[in-house]
Amino acid sequence: MIGPPDRPPAGRTSPEPTTPVPETPATERLASLFTRLRHAVSDEVDEGGGLAAPEPPIAEASSLSREGREFAAEQSPLASLHSAPADRLHTGKVPAPPPPRSLSETGLTLGQLADLLLKLTYLHGSLTGAELASHVRLPFRVVEEVLFFLRRVRCLQVQGGTPAAEFAYRYQLTEEGRARAREAFEQCRYIGPAPVSLRSYVEQCRRQTVRGVPCTVERLRPAFDDLVLRPGLLEEIGPAITDGQAIFLYGPSGNGKTALARRIGRYLHTSAGEVYVPYAVLVDGLTITVFDPNVHQTVDDHELESTAVPGGLPSGPPLANPGTDLRWRRIRRPVVVTAGELTLEMLDLRFHPESRYYVAPLHVKSNGGVFVIDDFGRQRVSPRDLLNRWILPLAERRDYLTLATGKKFAVPFEQLIVFSTNLEPRDLVDDAFLRRIRYKLAVLPPTLEEYTEVFERGCRERGLLSDPDCIRYLFSERYNSSRPPRWSDPQDLLQIVCSICRFRGMAPSLSRELMVQAAGRFFGDIGEPAPRGAAGEPSSRGS
Repeated sequence: MIGPPDRPPAGRTSPEPTTPVPETPATERLASLFTRLRHAVSDEVDEGGGLAAPEPPIAEASSLSREGREFAAEQSPLASLHSAPADRLHTGKVPAPPPPRSLSETGLTLGQLADLLLKLTYLHGSLTGAELASHVRLPFRVVEEVLFFLRRVRCLQVQGGTPAAEFAYRYQLTEEGRARAREAFEQCRYIGPAPVSLRSYVEQCRRQTVRGVPCTVERLRPAFDDLVLRPGLLEEIGPAITDGQAIFLYGPSGNGKTALARRIGRYLHTSAGEVYVPYAVLVDGLTITVFDPNVHQTVDDHELESTAVPGGLPSGPPLANPGTDLRWRRIRRPVVVTAGELTLEMLDLRFHPESRYYVAPLHVKSNGGVFVIDDFGRQRVSPRDLLNRWILPLAERRDYLTLATGKKFAVPFEQLIVFSTNLEPRDLVDDAFLRRIRYKLAVLPPTLEEYTEVFERGCRERGLLSDPDCIRYLFSERYNSSRPPRWSDPQDLLQIVCSICRFRGMAPSLSRELMVQAAGRFFGDIGEPAPRGAAGEPSSRGS
């Protein structure tokens, strides 16, 4: 039989009774309450409550010197990540983050989780223990410890009678609880699933690094099957993916650098296993959101739906023993593509003054996946400044972010980063940067045979009968040493041909005359209007 609401959780010894809150003015009572919430945690640990000590500082970095940063890295959990042998970083199936069995294993302090529960109860009016556990994505036995403490300090009270199970108790705030919830909202308005610790995030990133991802030509080919590739290209790309190192794609525009970068991302996204990303990470008591539905494609929706209770909340955390920590979402390896819009500010934490929490930058959201910087050299920030921002992360596979308080901390830089540019590499980067990019692939114009294959594939896709005379015309009249063919030209020219046919109300077809007109428009040398025949149709002179 379950005892009254003020009994400690089953199986735990009752802590020493606390002194009742004296009838003092409201401000003094509130100050006394805050003191117990923030500083009385250590008194509870030895009494069998299993509560967490304050989170130790992690990976604070000096902003003055490289030596200071290296020293900070040696003290952080990232040190073991980057000193591990490469053959130990092979990633097949990524192990899931284990569910916490106690408050201490969550990486949160009593006060941090108490604030989150109070804010949730404040917004909803009243919630059962099971609903609170579902909101914060923690097992009920973990939340139960905090609920018992909040009842003891008169922040929560049980609404109604005594139900048959403790997780069914319905909680509502007392006056002191409402005051505490309002202050918690002033400090941070985040009310999502409970954050994970920075240490847990670092350890999980190590388990799901891109280095060592299984990759062979046979496994790569399906991700590139919609492209015509020059011989040996997959053999050049494969080792870079396996090594998890940066790739530099360069060459004239229109030859498929962006397409190649996206196919590399497609391979890791679809064929390199699944990884885990937390809803949020707690650093120095401050919340940083990481999970982004616009970036991360979840694959655990069905599992969450199958265990949902009315209202869409998963019933797994309070009612069962989940096999994973539900503060994490299982996703496909992420792919983030940026181009000319990239700025240095987008690579730093973004702080919301109204909500009082941070949003992780793009390269943190892409950990475990691919980060593509397309049109490198055309960003609003100078290439030199952008390169200086990347030199340390590329060399040490860690990055440093700065909180509004001025504190710096290290985060993993565990993604495959792809630079793509049609500018001359020597005009953009120096030898120091090129040395840190082990894989440099030139994407060159197609040969006649490769161009023909792309042209014929484009004809089949549009239901056109390929005409070799069109290709002969293009190579004899339109292409030369100053204007070489491009891999993208056949698709663009054939699309113009089809548009001309639709405009004239005729079925799509291909002829030398139509190709002459399409080429004139595409290459920008239309010249004088073409003479017209007696019936009003363009003559064979084309454009």
